[in-house]
Amino acid sequence: MFTGIITDVDTIESVERRGDLRARIATAYDVATIELGASIACSGVCLTVVDKGPGWFEVDISGETVSKSASRLWEPGAALNLERALKVGDELGGHIVTGHVDGIGTVAAVDPEGDSLRITIDAPAALAAYIAPKGSIALDGVSLTINDVSDTDSAVRFGINIIPHTAQMTSFRDIAPGRILNIEIDVLARYLGRMEQLRHDR
Repeated sequence: MFTGIITDVDTIESVERRGDLRARIATAYDVATIELGASIACSGVCLTVVDKGPGWFEVDISGETVSKSASRLWEPGAALNLERALKVGDELGGHIVTGHVDGIGTVAAVDPEGDSLRITIDAPAALAAYIAPKGSIALDGVSLTINDVSDTDSAVRFGINIIPHTAQMTSFRDIAPGRILNIEIDVLARYLGRMEQLRHDR
């Protein structure tokens, strides 16, 4: 369980292709406090620490995870938004994030708006029912508020604002049109959608 509040931004140092991908990720975290088997969200993907050393930890990334997430993330040099798992008593500053990717979005536009950036994103039409104005969404693991939503036959388009602090503290500092992002819908919306589906199927 995570909050979508990023606490480190670092890079993949190396990737080794085994049965799955083994990635070594640089980090500013005190790795002495990270247990093997701990969960760390890497740009919105919950991964398990399988090895560690001074200034780095390693994770295995399954073929299923690679196929369901933004492919640009799993390459040496890629910047990752990192968040350690929520502990009981921690401040819930964002929203409940599980680290399970629901779809891939594409940045359609980036426009200055005051001191912030207005980001327009196209997401799969299958997610349209779960994306609502003033609702929560996680993009590459970052908890954000949806400003507006419009639907087309092939996609749902929504806008969010990134304030300067968020840009500086995440991998969004260099966001540009064409970038693909991991999307995780709000967990409550996911369950409400399932309940609605079952109601219609009966």
